[in-house]
Amino acid sequence: MIRLNDIVEKVNAYIDFKEEDVDLLQKAYVYSAKVHAGQKRVSGEPYLSHPLEVSAILTDLQLDIPSVVTGLLHDTVEDTLATLEEIEALFGEEICFLVDGTTKISRLPNVTDVEKQAESFRKLILATAKDIRVVLVKLADRLHNMRTLKHLAKERQIRISNETMEIYAPLAHRLGINWISTELEDLAFKFSDPKEYLRLSKLVSKKKKEWKNYVKEVKSLLQDKMKEIGVKSKITGRFKHIYGINKKMNVGNMDFQNIYDVLAFRIITKDVTECYQALGAVHQIWKPIPGRIKDYVALPKANGYKSLHTTVIGPFGEQMEIQIRTEEMHHFAEYGVAAHWNYKEGAKDGNDNVEVYSNLRQLIEFKDIKDPTEFIEAIKGELISNVIYVYTPNADLIELPIGATPVDFAYAIHSDVGNHCTRALVNRNMVALDCKLHTGDMVEVITAKDKAPNRDWLDFVITSKAKTSIRSWLRDEENTKALEVGESITKRKFVASKLNLKKLIEKNKLDASLKKLKFEGINDFYKAVGFGTISANELIKIIKPDELGDKTKKDERIKSIVDKISKPEFNNSVLVKGYDNILIRFGNCCTPVPGEPIIGFITRGRGITAHKSNCPKLFEVDPERRIEINWDEKFSGQLPTTIHVKCEDKPGILSDLTKLISNSDVNISKVEMNQTGAGHAVGTFNITVNSIEQLDQVINSLKMIDGVMLVERPSFG
Repeated sequence: MIRLNDIVEKVNAYIDFKEEDVDLLQKAYVYSAKVHAGQKRVSGEPYLSHPLEVSAILTDLQLDIPSVVTGLLHDTVEDTLATLEEIEALFGEEICFLVDGTTKISRLPNVTDVEKQAESFRKLILATAKDIRVVLVKLADRLHNMRTLKHLAKERQIRISNETMEIYAPLAHRLGINWISTELEDLAFKFSDPKEYLRLSKLVSKKKKEWKNYVKEVKSLLQDKMKEIGVKSKITGRFKHIYGINKKMNVGNMDFQNIYDVLAFRIITKDVTECYQALGAVHQIWKPIPGRIKDYVALPKANGYKSLHTTVIGPFGEQMEIQIRTEEMHHFAEYGVAAHWNYKEGAKDGNDNVEVYSNLRQLIEFKDIKDPTEFIEAIKGELISNVIYVYTPNADLIELPIGATPVDFAYAIHSDVGNHCTRALVNRNMVALDCKLHTGDMVEVITAKDKAPNRDWLDFVITSKAKTSIRSWLRDEENTKALEVGESITKRKFVASKLNLKKLIEKNKLDASLKKLKFEGINDFYKAVGFGTISANELIKIIKPDELGDKTKKDERIKSIVDKISKPEFNNSVLVKGYDNILIRFGNCCTPVPGEPIIGFITRGRGITAHKSNCPKLFEVDPERRIEINWDEKFSGQLPTTIHVKCEDKPGILSDLTKLISNSDVNISKVEMNQTGAGHAVGTFNITVNSIEQLDQVINSLKMIDGVMLVERPSFG
């Protein structure tokens, strides 16, 4: 077990110790030992070993005294009888804030594990927004827990490893702390897939022995070349970490023997000019592979990483990667935001926001997502580390996950740009909004004030910001619509019951009744009525108990209407829960097809109209007339729908479109092609399909035709 003296020595190596600093560390050690007395870890070690190890990791990051002290105290409030008030009284406001920020929310009553995880992480992100050291302590805590994970039960090992792989390792990467990120990935991989980890470990160990002389020879060649051009440098060779190799094998579907950059070399120079001189010299020795030269010095990664990368054909015909950077770049590459504590004056006061906090800006924006599952998924999505780099027309660099689309790009610029984007150009060519972007693309988004997010965008956007922004906009629209519909229905019901709704509200005579129904105010009640989760009659029943009899119950009223519209010539595509022989029609506004979620609306004398479950038209009808319906699995017929195709206005394009649709066993009932100017046209195809899968296949195939820019189903309306 590491000792306090070891920590003091490590801190003394990078900080000029003052006597009060040593006293503060000793005081924290004594306090932590006292409150953790008698506690043991699952391994059987005294619990004090954990805070000591966490503090040691923080000294590896070369953090300041308050951070190291927080390492000693970080579990006191969470796992002992210690209180924040006591911590503040003994160690001051700054350290108390850091301890509180790293303390999980564990005492929430009646909540699920996901809710607890979400709220703890939300608290961590909010505290980190005020002081970056909070998340650095948390990463050190997670790293030591992963190093000792073997002592836990298998089920907990897998759960903690998955959380580490999905959140904490990517978070360390986002903050630029390479050595913590790679160690967390390897440890998580080791416990989540121990057999594959062991297999790859043995292969890498064997490779290291085989390539010992090779590494020595390459380093010698590089050193001689650097001397020749007068560049003083430090040269090292390294093997890619185990999880990195596994990831590359999975992505490229390759065997270990075919991974070309298991081994990489690093040249560390004095300044940036020498970096470029070294790059030229490397290319004099070995031929570079086209497309594998990356200049992260001129265009740094979003986490601040700077380096020159090149992949060359090595001495024996193999591919090898060489990284070239200055000493300062190397320090930042290993320590990320933590490096600001020893490279930037004034960083210790936590005010170096522009560079340090920019990488966490989007995570902080997610703090208002109320749904815990959506919040955690948003965080995971934002921390995806496989990225592409695209450019705005002004040459600003935008980092996006692999597979991102122009809509993801638009939301990365600003939520308003995303909400109003209507078209996109990639490398000055018009493209579909769901096309995949690639590194080096120049992307331009065209907006329109009357354009709004389309629910179908959720099928192809992949960034968390795009998803949450679209969902937020749709929720706001639905809430507004539900409030309007609910208010209209409630007013109508109150008039029918000879009640003056306006006066009742003005005189606060509805407050008690609304509380009985568990609503905070009349607007919340309107929304519930609009969404169909409650009837306006429920409020009237409380105000005038004798006003409505049993026959007003929703089920009985529905039955009386359904009985009148029952017909033998029912449409057998849809099943109405609880009834047979019902006449079914389909909403022209949304044209649902088999396989899509649907809901029914009862119309007097005309049967039941089926709508897509997210069709806005449902807000225009009385929620009490909604009824549960489902597709009949035995149905094998076809139903009509419509698709719009935006394309280049060129000879033969209509023929290509209709031929592809016909070859997909889809019937075309009507085609309309209109020129829109600027060499473009829009085709409207009325077709019949047997399932949503068949429709998706047709849409995806049409997108592959040369000259097609966008294929979509029309917006509801």
